[in-house]
Amino acid sequence: MARSRWHSFSTSGLLLGTLFFAASLTPSLLPRSFLTQGVVSGCSLTIGYGIVVFGRWLWAHIELPQPKGRLMRVVRLTAAISCMGIALASLWQAAGWQNSIRELMEIEYVETAYPFEVALIALAVFAILLALARCFRLTLRFVAIKVNRLLPMRVSHIIGIIAALALFSSVINGLLFRVTLRVADASYREFDKLIEPETGPPTDPLKTGSSASLLAWHELGRAGREFISLGATREEISAFSGRRSLEPIRVYVGLRSADTPEARAKLALEELKRVGGFDRSVLIVVTPTGTGWVDPAALDSVEYLHRGAVASVALQYSYLGSWLYLLVGADYGADAARALFTEVYGYWTTLPKDKRPRLYLHGLSLGAKNSEQSTDLIEVLDDPFAGALWSGPPYSSKLWRFLTDRRNPGSPVWLPRFRDGSFVRFMNQGGNAAGPFSAPNASWGRMRVVYLQYASDPVTFFEYRSLYCEPDWMTPPRGPDVSPQLRWYPVVTLLQLAADKFVATAAPIGYGHVYAPAHYVDAWIEVTDVRDWSKDEITRLKQHLSRP
Repeated sequence: MARSRWHSFSTSGLLLGTLFFAASLTPSLLPRSFLTQGVVSGCSLTIGYGIVVFGRWLWAHIELPQPKGRLMRVVRLTAAISCMGIALASLWQAAGWQNSIRELMEIEYVETAYPFEVALIALAVFAILLALARCFRLTLRFVAIKVNRLLPMRVSHIIGIIAALALFSSVINGLLFRVTLRVADASYREFDKLIEPETGPPTDPLKTGSSASLLAWHELGRAGREFISLGATREEISAFSGRRSLEPIRVYVGLRSADTPEARAKLALEELKRVGGFDRSVLIVVTPTGTGWVDPAALDSVEYLHRGAVASVALQYSYLGSWLYLLVGADYGADAARALFTEVYGYWTTLPKDKRPRLYLHGLSLGAKNSEQSTDLIEVLDDPFAGALWSGPPYSSKLWRFLTDRRNPGSPVWLPRFRDGSFVRFMNQGGNAAGPFSAPNASWGRMRVVYLQYASDPVTFFEYRSLYCEPDWMTPPRGPDVSPQLRWYPVVTLLQLAADKFVATAAPIGYGHVYAPAHYVDAWIEVTDVRDWSKDEITRLKQHLSRP
């Protein structure tokens, strides 16, 4: 029985699968643990195997002659030995490949890539996926046999494939992803109710969640309570700058504060007016990540730069991580972002232009994508807001994609330049807000948009086209945090980048999807036109905000 099962495997499929396995061990954008590596390698092995199996089925289906003879056996044996040698050599080299990334990110080297653990996990994943594939084949055959009673065999096979694909895709997409997403979101909503506030409601009546507030403290959610309570105070900002400062204003509306995005947006506006948000010099409409989280590094840096004369307002739209929505391609949260912007912008335009604050947008990750969609730039041409800082924009962000695809010739995709840089600029760890290819004496226009992005961020630089073609960001010159040993392999690179997305927030600060306070400082200086800070003061601020 065991021998017959072994012979049921495709030898040539195992050969290609082994090559895919070896390719999966090469570096991608971020360092990988042996568990992540094992899963990626197992998926690569399965797909390589499946490609050959499908190819052989198709070959037989159209009745092409099968290669036979002793020569073919010799070729297969030689190929098997070669592939096995390549796989072992790749396992041996895996630690060096991972260290090529770790060196750029200035983190500790690994002495081993745990080859035995990786191999065992990969084989377990291969076995599970192969079992699922055989369930798919049984479904196909069942449908084909039923249809064959009415139609020819070839037609019934095609109908069987279509039916099996439709069934499996609907189960995976409809049940496992979208239904699970909604159930999980509802579960986390209930769980959030059970979480006791880490601190009591603020005593300052100008704080959201206080007894004077329009919003109840317990309804802000965990992310909202953190946003309100953990921000820098007037005393802290004054002590650092040595100058008189104001208490930053932060307004946050949780999901449980009202039933609809429109109702929550109206609450946000009324609370913002109550606490005097429109009396500050800078007003920021923040779109949180999927969990409702607002990056403290982003808000702390701009509040210090403007010595507390900043008001910010955020609206929660979910409890789940952004990566879940990006995984299923769900356009979730854009309606909430647009509702908040519409309310705030609508009121802001009624104020005297010489007395109202400068209005900015901000978002990180899914928040950046939804913040992009919160307004149509054509709608604000008559009275534009001052600008936006979008960090770590996902690959599916429409405006980001438009600007990147139409970048000026010669500028790299990881730090592009768009026209003369008067409207939008891109920044990374090295700054370069005007881009490395800017026109002489380029100056900003009326609106300033900055994208803060790292070349090693898979949330930004993941793309489905890597399945069959090399991404543009791999073309030299590469980003400063991308391994020179990274190579493109069909199918495998897509799997590597998909795995990188899952661990993007576990990267060292200043790489991947973890944006550093120092880089936010540089970005906000450009966006909000900060001019009254010396270079030494800016350096000291970066050091202050970077302390654990």
